[in-house]
Amino acid sequence: MNPEFIIDSHCHLDFDSLFFDLDNILKEAKKSGVKKMLTICTNFNKLERVEKICAENDELVYAAGIHPNEPEELLNFDQKKLSDICKNKNLVGVGETGLDFHYSESTQKQQIFSLIKHIEVAREHNLPVIIHARNADAKIEEILTNEYKKGAFNCVMHCFSSSSYLADAMINLGFYLSMSGIITFKKSSDLREIFSRVPLNKILIETDSPYLAPVPHRGERNEPSYVSYIARKGAEILKVEEDVFRKATTRNFYTLFTKAREINEY
Repeated sequence: MNPEFIIDSHCHLDFDSLFFDLDNILKEAKKSGVKKMLTICTNFNKLERVEKICAENDELVYAAGIHPNEPEELLNFDQKKLSDICKNKNLVGVGETGLDFHYSESTQKQQIFSLIKHIEVAREHNLPVIIHARNADAKIEEILTNEYKKGAFNCVMHCFSSSSYLADAMINLGFYLSMSGIITFKKSSDLREIFSRVPLNKILIETDSPYLAPVPHRGERNEPSYVSYIARKGAEILKVEEDVFRKATTRNFYTLFTKAREINEY
């Protein structure tokens, strides 16, 4: 197996638990064959920190957006500021954005407004959108479908753990589904069944660290090196050799995040 063919397509290296241990985090990632990490800035207050670590480490690129669980940021959403941020050379995607009706029902209108504006910015800069969806399958499907009809854009459903209906709808739009540590959990048999039917060329892998550490590290701090466990489980679910799965998901990452390929040809 060639260890270079693996990418953590979604992590939060600006979070304190990872940021203040970044040297060790990156060393462990390298040992596990993680070639590239996409770190996600969900609050513009952390943007300077994210830009700095990406400028200093070739293996890091980033995306930026306003998370649906950031109510104050949603209320003060600045579309021009997001558009300006997208001009940074190490930024490769927009988000994460989306809808979360589990924690934030009171901000549904603001979430929807923000999501649509993120898509508009992504179209403007020809960048993919990174979508967070929780307890909002019908509305997220409606918005993404309607927005796609207005003008095509690329998209990944980050940390996908929704219904088979939403999975099919997103694949039909040509979008990607990202597999996280949830896929290794004992109670995730339905999710494993959904992913078993997803085309291999539409799958990414991610840790969403520091959250959702995969088995056998469940309950611990997650980190990018653990994406190797997700790759192993993904290969098992798709019934392919692990090196085939690693190479495919790496290829998928660079197909979606084309700017990452331009920054550092692989």
